[in-house]
Amino acid sequence: MADKKTFYVTTPIYYPSNKLHVGNSYTTVAADAMARFKRLTGYRVWFLTGTDEHGQKIQRQAESAGKKPAVFVDEIVAWIKKLWKELDIQYDDFIRTSEPRHKDKVASIFKRYYEQGDIYKGKYEGLYCTPCEAYWTERQLDDGNCPDCGRKVELIDEEAYFFKMSKYADRLLEHIETHPEFIQPSSRKNEMINNFLKPGLEDLCVSRTSFDWGIPVPFDNKHVIYVWLDALSNYITALDYGEEGGLYEEYWPADVQLIGKDILRFHTIYWPIFLMALGEPLPKTVFGHGWLMLQEGKMSKSKGNAIDPMVLAGRYSSDALRYFLLREIPFGQDGVFSLESFITRINNDLANDLGNLVSRTLTMAERYFDGVLPEPSAQAEATDQELRGIALKTPDAVETAMDQMKISDALAELWLLVRQSNKYIDDNMPWNLAKDPAQNERLGTVIYNLIESIRFVAVMLKPYMPRTPESIWEQLGIKSEQGLQQWESLMKWGQIKPGTVVSRGEDLFPRLNLQAEIRAMRVDKPAEEVDDEPGQEEEQAGLINLEQFQQVDMRVAEIESAEPVPKSDKLLKLEVNIGEDNRRQVVAGLAGYYKPEELIGRQVLFVANLKPVKLRGVLSQGMLLAATDKNGDLALTAIDKKIAPGSRIS
Repeated sequence: MADKKTFYVTTPIYYPSNKLHVGNSYTTVAADAMARFKRLTGYRVWFLTGTDEHGQKIQRQAESAGKKPAVFVDEIVAWIKKLWKELDIQYDDFIRTSEPRHKDKVASIFKRYYEQGDIYKGKYEGLYCTPCEAYWTERQLDDGNCPDCGRKVELIDEEAYFFKMSKYADRLLEHIETHPEFIQPSSRKNEMINNFLKPGLEDLCVSRTSFDWGIPVPFDNKHVIYVWLDALSNYITALDYGEEGGLYEEYWPADVQLIGKDILRFHTIYWPIFLMALGEPLPKTVFGHGWLMLQEGKMSKSKGNAIDPMVLAGRYSSDALRYFLLREIPFGQDGVFSLESFITRINNDLANDLGNLVSRTLTMAERYFDGVLPEPSAQAEATDQELRGIALKTPDAVETAMDQMKISDALAELWLLVRQSNKYIDDNMPWNLAKDPAQNERLGTVIYNLIESIRFVAVMLKPYMPRTPESIWEQLGIKSEQGLQQWESLMKWGQIKPGTVVSRGEDLFPRLNLQAEIRAMRVDKPAEEVDDEPGQEEEQAGLINLEQFQQVDMRVAEIESAEPVPKSDKLLKLEVNIGEDNRRQVVAGLAGYYKPEELIGRQVLFVANLKPVKLRGVLSQGMLLAATDKNGDLALTAIDKKIAPGSRIS
């Protein structure tokens, strides 16, 4: 194990002034996916998260709640830890800035800065935003208000200690310019240089006297150490900085420090200067990702428009929420959260693509081979080679994307394999192979390849959706086969043993009804927040939305037989194939337009989820789609080229 590479990833430490929202979860889920991926691919990993618990804002909020600050933050920290457990965040350490292990080291660091001349006492007079814990100049304000949260700033006048930021500004600028990987995405680098470094860095206030909820300055107890020097130091205090043979020597410098773009300047200007003053190496990469916003703008606790991730995970599963956060938003860019986009991702990617692949593959394995995985043929056909080739290329493609911190791209690469596997079913049509005993070996090969492809998908899915692979292992009959669940098992095709017993379980991700989910998610809102006025599109008679259309399960059906319905001049009884050896009986009013023999072999559009009815005592299990003109002529819908029966219309 000692020869393994190390990987150290951090999130910002969250401010426990209130419960976290889904945007905060985005950062931590991304860090967790990175950490899990590195563990899966053979790295020794340390993943740090935690809470930043000091400052005037916390003290004021605790007072307004009638609680002591320590009690106030303890309650919120307990909720945050519960949230991370719900979202399967597998951190190695959770640092709290109120812990002695942090406070003692920060006090020591502050004293060292003072003794080496980096900190001096002075007087501060300036504009301060308490909710953001940030100082601003007049030119930085937005109509006199804080440019970040829009609240009013306060004029602060008090004695304080200052850090000589300008002393290290040139060194920092040189580092940024010679290490293009330091600030990511690269578009954020120029913002830091042009807006903060080149105009000249002002010395930074690093202590306060107007409140006492913080770490006392070790040689001047009427001062507490100001939040940014306190908070930023957590990344090394959690590693036992200053102690020989500890985690610091093993893991520092950090490989990736993930933060929201709103705190980029603190992490790419203040933090590296603090490290330079200590003579320590800088993080390899500070990645400032975009915001997860609502359609009306930025989501934040202070604005009161936050979405509770605990509610989303509880209703839709932590894996579904993790997948949406990681897949929907190109990492580094802003993204928009809406219930519509969330449900659409679940339905399209998780239910239709992944869930349908697993359920129909295992259904066929049980139907045709009694759930016993058959021996594949040594002779590979073109579709086999294509599926195998894509499967074997996907791990490298996923790893390349992850190394570039393109998490959404990594999942997109994985989904190419998911969709290719579904295409493989349609190309080979196992339900047709099953009709011919001479094709039994070929049928077995198809089923084996599908099971092996699903195994590949499940292994690569582990960092992003930790629970779903466990369900897949169970259904594939390899829950106890640890070797088949490791990254190394993807280097060669055909690892799962013939004879393995597979068994279809519950659907991984049932399809959801968007309108029902919107109604359900509005239940918890106060009545005055629920807008029941119909929108313009709802007032226009006859219009439906996309979700209503998607509720119609429309497929390609192939007509296999047709005959008249007794005692009827208009009706024909048809048998149609809608895929996977699934046949339906349909009664249709076609006798006046088509002879029964003219219909055999035709492919038409078919509504598969229509409630069955009886016509003239004959059961009808769906509907063929046809058009009629003003003269009463009728024509069945047609497919312009041959396609597998059962193919979904979308």
